[in-house]
Amino acid sequence: MSSENFYDVLGLKDTATQEEIKKTYRKLAVENHPDKGGDEEKFKKISEAYDTLGDEEKRKKYDNQKNNPFGNSGGHGFNPFDDFFSKFNQHNHAKSAPEKVINLEIGAIESYLGVEKVISYDRKVECNTCSGKGGERKNCQKCNGDGFITLRVGNGMFVQLVRQTCDLCQGQGFWLISKCKTCNGIGTNNKSESFNIKIPSNSDDGQFFKLQSKGDYYQGIYGNLILRVKLKSENNFDKVGDDLIYNAFFNLEELNNESFKIPHPDGELLIKFPEDFDTSKPLRVKSKGYKNQKIGDLFVKMFVKFKKT
Repeated sequence: MSSENFYDVLGLKDTATQEEIKKTYRKLAVENHPDKGGDEEKFKKISEAYDTLGDEEKRKKYDNQKNNPFGNSGGHGFNPFDDFFSKFNQHNHAKSAPEKVINLEIGAIESYLGVEKVISYDRKVECNTCSGKGGERKNCQKCNGDGFITLRVGNGMFVQLVRQTCDLCQGQGFWLISKCKTCNGIGTNNKSESFNIKIPSNSDDGQFFKLQSKGDYYQGIYGNLILRVKLKSENNFDKVGDDLIYNAFFNLEELNNESFKIPHPDGELLIKFPEDFDTSKPLRVKSKGYKNQKIGDLFVKMFVKFKKT
């Protein structure tokens, strides 16, 4: 289809009536007919223009496409989104590997002070024998080895890019002609890894730490390792938000004392027993909790345990 403006080809304005289009076409067709000594290429352009503009439905569609700067140009000009879609496809073609998530147990006191941990885990690494390919491969011809195909759905302003798993290779992008004997076609081998990491103070339950390229090997690249914090009680201490909770247990003899000691992470604290002893209400010590944007408090929950005589 010609990229020229069909109205310009016929020498008309886009407000021309259907009758004006018809009359102009007949005149130009006679003047430029090859049998009359006219230019054959020009005659083809005139015929193509009239084929669209001479039909009211085709003309409406052509006018909509021509006047809509965001629509599909249909071959009548530059589509400003073509470059965007091209870049979008390139972005989706970028390889990525699944992230490996492992739990990291941290005690309440370790969270308060910060701690260095040794992380030990099993990961999948590239098979050195086959360089991670699993053996001799043959690329899928349908998806060109991507494992998916991208479909462009809709027209005009309503264009969507839909990525579908290639049904021919089931998303693999290839077939194995012969399997690697070392990894049996998987492309990876298991390996035990360990490293030290400094966990900052005030780390909380459910918090994540990401380590680049420390995860499993997948289709030519290593994924990230995600450490997910699992907070646990430690030496009768718990963490609730920015507050430090201490669970204190007493027997009957200890209740007769005037005070008791708490092994606080910053140093031992001496706490006086309240005059009204009520285990349903925790004792509060200001500014002895976790040091975050604000400093939390220390709450002492009191429990009494003894055997009847």
